[in-house]
This record gives sequence, structure tokens and C-alpha cells, in this order.
Amino acid sequence: MAGIEQRSIGIVMNGVTGRMGYRQHLLRSILAIREQGGLRLADGAVLLPEPILVGRSEAKLASIAKDHGIDRWTTDLDEALALPDTEIYFDAQVTSARADAIKKAIAAGKHIYTEKPTAEHTEGALELARLARDAGVKAGVVQDKLFLPGLRKLKRLVDGGFFGQILSVRGEFGYWVFEGDWQEAQRPSWNYRAEDGGGIIVDMFCHWRYVLEEIFAGVRTVQCQGATHIPRRVDEAGRSYPATADDAAYGIFELDGGIIAQVNSSWATRVFRDELVEFQVDGTEGSAVAGLRRCRVQHRAMTPKPVWNPDLPAGEDFRAQWQEVPDNEQFDNGFKVQWELFLKHVVLGEEFPWDFLAGARGVQLAELGLRAWRAGRRLDVPDLKL
Repeated sequence: MAGIEQRSIGIVMNGVTGRMGYRQHLLRSILAIREQGGLRLADGAVLLPEPILVGRSEAKLASIAKDHGIDRWTTDLDEALALPDTEIYFDAQVTSARADAIKKAIAAGKHIYTEKPTAEHTEGALELARLARDAGVKAGVVQDKLFLPGLRKLKRLVDGGFFGQILSVRGEFGYWVFEGDWQEAQRPSWNYRAEDGGGIIVDMFCHWRYVLEEIFAGVRTVQCQGATHIPRRVDEAGRSYPATADDAAYGIFELDGGIIAQVNSSWATRVFRDELVEFQVDGTEGSAVAGLRRCRVQHRAMTPKPVWNPDLPAGEDFRAQWQEVPDNEQFDNGFKVQWELFLKHVVLGEEFPWDFLAGARGVQLAELGLRAWRAGRRLDVPDLKL
């Protein structure tokens, strides 16, 4: 680009051979930023991310690097962190390996951007936040669902006062993950082994914490019923193994202001909804149903008056009584959008609120969800401080 200053920023990307690390973070975020010519900054310069791939498999790393024209990759994390032209460390490894790698990166003076959960336990997540703060490095946690078009439209409705007083939130997330015997599983086998950091509560409650708090209100209490509906699965090598982690969770959360949220999460359910995740919000003035991309509303003035009569077939098309919320803007990939915000945070110091303390709040809710399930009771969710 003649006449335009171009800056490079080295990013150590650990875990890019996994599904999420490769598809969303490398392919659809970092490489997509490069393919668009870089990230335009407020001062007119263009920032070009330079990925250094890290993983455990030489063959997989070499294949990805060759496919996408990436020059640098290694199986040695210490070697990558020692490179003088790297400023950011990104982690998309299995949960059990994440905290130790992040500690190494903090000690090396790198800024940190990571998938969640940031650690296996709340205290470990808080330790990472303290280490990053004391080292003076910037830290961010992926909170991708905030950038989904459907939830951005939902947030627009909340901010605009569409609902009046919000009464309740009901979320449905999940799909059938094949057991791995007669059809290949869509998720890696470690997801179903508690000893490897697996489990849907650990995975999804981190998401539900920031979705509920950023769009609606703070989470005050949690109740949870977990389950391991599929007791045995088959791994990537064709070996049968016992599923030691929960594959479904049924949560009830009390939010500030008396809002009640119910969220079902399951890898053992078949989808009969328009999208893989949907939230219905009911308020005194109106209701909305939001998914990954769509958001539909029904205002108080347009609400029909259904009558319960089990002796007659339903005579109304209830779905047709809702209105579509328009896009009103172009929505880019949510992972890419948050990557761009974090890069600007590192280079220009722009605001980025999704830090390691935010990540620790997600870990806290997952840990409390597991405890509530085992104890069979409702638990308070205390405020977290460094």
C-alpha cells in the first residue's frame, strides 16, 4: 500500500490444529484480517498480524502452514515465546494445558488473548489475572457470543427499552454429538472426559455468564442439574471409553432485578428450533427470540390472545405472529471482530473490557454450577475481586 504505513505484529498461536483454533481464530480471524489487507488503525496505519503456529503435531502444523502460506511454526512453545518479534500469545489448547502455557507467556512479557475457560478453577483464573496485572501485560478472553448478529440485535432491543421490565430469559443450546462408533463425533473426545477438562458445564457456563451479564443483568444465584446422558463414547482412534464428564446441563439463574433465566445446554439433544442456540426474552412491553443470526419480536400491542383448548387443533400460526428485527448494519465474523478489538487494545490502548477478571467470572459460574449440581441446592454467586 503506497503511502500508507504498515506495521506487523507477531502472534504466537497455540492450539491451531484443533477445530476452534483453526476454523475461527486462524482461518476466519487472523488470516481473514491479512486477506483484507490488514487492520486499519485510527492513525491511518495498517496493522498486519504475523502468525507463528504452535501445536503438538508436526505433521498437522506443517500441513496447515503449507495450505495457507505461513512460514513459521513449531512444536516448542518456549522457542516461539523467545522470538523477539512476537507481542501476543493466543491459546486455544485443551483447558487442562492452558494455565501453565499462559503463565509462561506472561513471564515472557507477551500480551495474552485466550479461549475460555482460562483455568480449571476460579482461584487459578484469578491467579492468571493477578500475574498479568503485576506484569503489566494486556490480557483478553474470547467472549464470542456477544458479537453474534442475533444477540447484537437483542442487545439493541434491551438498550432501546423495547421490553419494558424484563421478566425472564429462556435459552436453548445444543445438538446431537454422535457417539463416535457408527458416525464420527463432531467434537473431540476430551470434551467428555472430566480428567481432561471436559464437560458442558465447564464449557458453556463461561459463555452464559457473560451473555447474561452483558445483555441483561448480573448473575446472583445458580441452580444446576447436570447429566451424563451418553455413558460411553468412541474416541478418534476408534477406542471405546467411559464418558466421565457431563454432556447436558439444565441451569436456573437469578439475575439482578428479579429476572429469572433458564438455560438448557446439551450435546445429547436433537434440534427442533431455527438455530443451534436461541434465547427467548419476555418483558412487560414485548418479547423477543434471538439466535445466532436472527431476532424476532412481538410487541405488547401486537400480542394475540390465545385460548387453551386441547380438544381442538391449533388454528393459529404462532410463528407468523412475530416480526423480524432488521440487520441495520453489516455483521462480520464475531471472532474476527473481537480479535480486531484486542489488536487495537494492544497497539493503541483502546478499551477492551473482556479481561482475565471477566474470564474468571465465567470459570466461577461453571465451578458453582458443578457444586450446585452435586449439592442439589441453589448457590449464591459472590462478586469476584483481584
